[in-house]
Amino acid sequence: MRVVHEAGEGPRELAGDVEVADGLVSKGLGLMFRRSAPDDYALVFPFDGPGKRSLHMVAVPFDIDALWLVDGEVRRVERLAAWTGLGRARADTVVELPAGAADGVAAGDAVRVEGL
Repeated sequence: MRVVHEAGEGPRELAGDVEVADGLVSKGLGLMFRRSAPDDYALVFPFDGPGKRSLHMVAVPFDIDALWLVDGEVRRVERLAAWTGLGRARADTVVELPAGAADGVAAGDAVRVEGL
């Protein structure tokens, strides 16, 4: 499984080590209580349909990049700060990446989670 950004210069892999948070507990915990995220890592939150999706950084001691997607289109990109970051946007999929991994990704771009 991998997360790929489709841009004008061709596809670029954002992450090749992908974990899916598809249960109530895994969605609730997210990256909480972890010390770090590997460079090639993504945590993907799939939902049944588009809706307002909130992220918080309580008990996450490192910055992340977050992508909110609807049908593979990026609706929002935000860097969330360790411990205090908050983000919210409409999405059917949310992708959390190590800080800097989403550099160059913008709203309107296509991002796909292959193998999901």
